[in-house]
Amino acid sequence: MIVLENDRLEFRFPEVHAAARCSIEFQRTLRIPDDGLDYPLPPGLGSFPLRHLDDYAARLPEAWQMRGGVIAPMHQAEAMWINFHSDYPFAVKVATGKICAITGDSWVDRLNRDPQDYAVLPEQPWLDGYCVEEGVIRQFVVMQLGEGYTVEEQLTGAAVHGGLQLVAYPMKAERYEALRLEWGGLRDDVMYSAEPVLEDAMGLAPGGRMKQEIYNDPYGLDAWDQRHSSRCFVSLLNTTQWMAITGERPPIEPPTAKDYAARGLPWFDYYGGDARAVAGSDKLRGLRSIAQQAKTTGQGPLTDNETITASPVVALRKPRPVREVARDWA
Repeated sequence: MIVLENDRLEFRFPEVHAAARCSIEFQRTLRIPDDGLDYPLPPGLGSFPLRHLDDYAARLPEAWQMRGGVIAPMHQAEAMWINFHSDYPFAVKVATGKICAITGDSWVDRLNRDPQDYAVLPEQPWLDGYCVEEGVIRQFVVMQLGEGYTVEEQLTGAAVHGGLQLVAYPMKAERYEALRLEWGGLRDDVMYSAEPVLEDAMGLAPGGRMKQEIYNDPYGLDAWDQRHSSRCFVSLLNTTQWMAITGERPPIEPPTAKDYAARGLPWFDYYGGDARAVAGSDKLRGLRSIAQQAKTTGQGPLTDNETITASPVVALRKPRPVREVARDWA
């Protein structure tokens, strides 16, 4: 079951385990320069608003109605990252235009380990883009379908799906209970009328390079309960469509990376302890970034794309659990 609460998607599997819940939100952020340099993690600037697609079905194309899921607004060339919240272990697949963001392969309704095509929660706190090298991603940036920028178009030659696709698989209950014993009983609680024609559907394209590791699955493929899963399609609207369909004003455009850096505001670096990172995807590594595609097609340089100095950088580390007092304490 998927529930939408406070612009956050919550995946619940009470039939698997009472604690089997995780939530996913989409954070607004700076678009880092697409200049070939590797930047640290940019900040979160608040969640994108999410709305039930079914509430506006009469104003949306029939193909969208069949998908269900939610809708979200994004400005042209705006960036985003995906924020995961979970204590219960999950395997989560993320695709854009039905292309896996980790491997570059077409969508399949199962988990694959070689290569790994999913993120493992809670080890993976967030995902900012496409895994192009070990420890490097290219930022998720929204672009109009049909102009050749999106990953979907570059790999399939077609602009059909757009948006984002998510599927979550909980850990098997018996495996989780065994892990709880290893953890000493920790992790009991989970943290955390007229129909407009949508000619300008939106998809995601590879932007600038960022330092981020996608962590290897430490549990193994057999740990995940693939008999139980929930899928969600996140359809993206441009700001004009959002206002026409929902009647709501979209969020204002985020600041540029240059403006943010000029104010000396923090960037981030995450250290995942001994967690190993997966190798990047050859398919995704070979794609043209937005700036490269614009140059190739003669559409002019990407705006607000000046190289910057990202400083200060704040080091973030994986939280360490506190060891509990022994149960026979006096």
